Amino acid sequence: MSKKRWISTFFHNATIKRQLYTIYTAVVVVPILLLGTFLMMYIYHMMVNYYTDLLKSDNYRVRNVLFDITMEVYSISKDISFDDGVREILASEFDKRQEYVHAVDRNAVLSQYAETYAEVSKIEIYTDNPFLSDYKLFKRTSEEIENTTWYQQALTKSGVFWQQISWEDGYRDSKWDLCLVKKIPLVNSPYHAALVIHIDDNYLRMWVDSSEYISVMSVDRGPVFYSSDRERDGKAQPWIVDFDDPYFHYTGLTGVEGNKYFIDVSTFRAYQSGSRIYLSTLDPKGYSDIQSILYLCGAIILTALVIPGILILIFTRYFTNRVNVLRQQMHKASTQDYELITSFRGRDELSEAFEDLQVMVQNIKEQEAKTYEAQLKEQELMIRQQEMEFKMLASQINPHFLYNTLETIRMKALTAGDKEAATATKLLGKSMRYVLENTGTSFTTLEEELNHLDEYMEIQRLRFGDRVQYEKKVEDGLELSKYYILPLLLQPMVENAIIHGMEELEEGGKIVLSVYRKDMDGSQLLMIDVDDNGCGMDEETLGKLRRDIEVRDMSRSRSIGLYNINQRMKLHYGDGYRIHIYSEPGQGTRIRLNIPVDKCSSET
Repeated sequence: MSKKRWISTFFHNATIKRQLYTIYTAVVVVPILLLGTFLMMYIYHMMVNYYTDLLKSDNYRVRNVLFDITMEVYSISKDISFDDGVREILASEFDKRQEYVHAVDRNAVLSQYAETYAEVSKIEIYTDNPFLSDYKLFKRTSEEIENTTWYQQALTKSGVFWQQISWEDGYRDSKWDLCLVKKIPLVNSPYHAALVIHIDDNYLRMWVDSSEYISVMSVDRGPVFYSSDRERDGKAQPWIVDFDDPYFHYTGLTGVEGNKYFIDVSTFRAYQSGSRIYLSTLDPKGYSDIQSILYLCGAIILTALVIPGILILIFTRYFTNRVNVLRQQMHKASTQDYELITSFRGRDELSEAFEDLQVMVQNIKEQEAKTYEAQLKEQELMIRQQEMEFKMLASQINPHFLYNTLETIRMKALTAGDKEAATATKLLGKSMRYVLENTGTSFTTLEEELNHLDEYMEIQRLRFGDRVQYEKKVEDGLELSKYYILPLLLQPMVENAIIHGMEELEEGGKIVLSVYRKDMDGSQLLMIDVDDNGCGMDEETLGKLRRDIEVRDMSRSRSIGLYNINQRMKLHYGDGYRIHIYSEPGQGTRIRLNIPVDKCSSET
């Protein structure tokens, strides 16, 4: 099938609603999605390139700062380590400390570098010469210092190298400094010396820190000696670094501690040194900014789809509803149902077609009116005849035959040892006797009605076991035999509570019947409440039930018993006396009858 023929077949066979939705999808949704996806991808790549270029620029800036600092510190280390005065002090064996102190104070090189360069926080010269003590830059090596990796490496290495070294401040907080370490060669001396120059952390932060980016630095495979937020100091770099690659460089998106960052990692070789400093620059806002822009673009695309979609939906519903209404009315007329609607929305071709349909139907109705009325009368006579035949058949049922049959079944159950079946048969017989004896009667005593209810609950207890508990509360001093009510009022109320109130309870169900008197508006009422602890009803369901018991609807299967009780109450006692239903979700349901005492205590 060719494409053109397929399209033609589709529009011939599809409904109007489907055709409109298909056109909207093809003309609006698909182009906007394709164009929007392309633009979002383009914007994403453009923004990624923009942020990574800025990140590389800042990383390059920091590398230049480090280059200047390391070059300057290297120059300082060179001047100090090759100064003859410093070597002489390190190689000398002073008899008195005063001579040693005087020699150190007299050295101009040490005083100059300790006070002039802001990038240097402190200079330390460690020596194992026992004739020297801690004074100014000179430090006697302790066992702890001699066991450090950097000190042992300094004694075996001729050139300079860089090392992160931790130290404690006056508050016993650990600090990390980037330090230049260099062996000071002592000719013809049995002693050793190592120069350590600490780069000032505050000076480094002044030149490195940025309000937009986070910088993290480490030396070789060592821990971080510098981080903008200080949280990573002394820890390993939290992202993968290939230490085996001498020129390792990475730029891209990476996950750090559950967040995503743009990161640029570069390798920087310190001036005149084999040490490699790994410099990582992170952008904490770049990815979120791109996400925000993409979300905004997505919202714009979604708006461009939703607004036309809503308009198309409203128009399609309006148009197809009118078409469906016209079609339904035409279908009704074709099936000889001429009760059409009186008005049709709009003043277009559809409304004109409906007006023509009304004229045609009116002509048909006038021609068939007499025949239709005759058919209705004939049908009414047939219905009445069927009702009379049913009543005649029902009157032939002999109640004594039912009682004797049930009694025979009960005796057989007792003979077979099935006491439970015998009890159930006995209760059923008593219940049927009560129903049949009160069918057609106007009143029964409240005592007999409650006894019948007890028998009914005994039958339900055989069915449900402990799942449903029954409790009866009667006001003290209330003589049940002196009050007369309409028969068979209470059993449908309790049955409704069991069937609908307990349908979601597996256990713990309880039904409480309360009978008491209450004074209200100058008259005394007999109140009968049926409470259950079932699932209850929301306002919508409760409202529907209240309407169902007021308005007769033969198509429904629920609430018929409550409807009948309500109608009987209103017919006998008046409109003010009826069923009242109260319920809340999860709080159970209460069905209440209010009967005027003056109309139930004097009836016989």
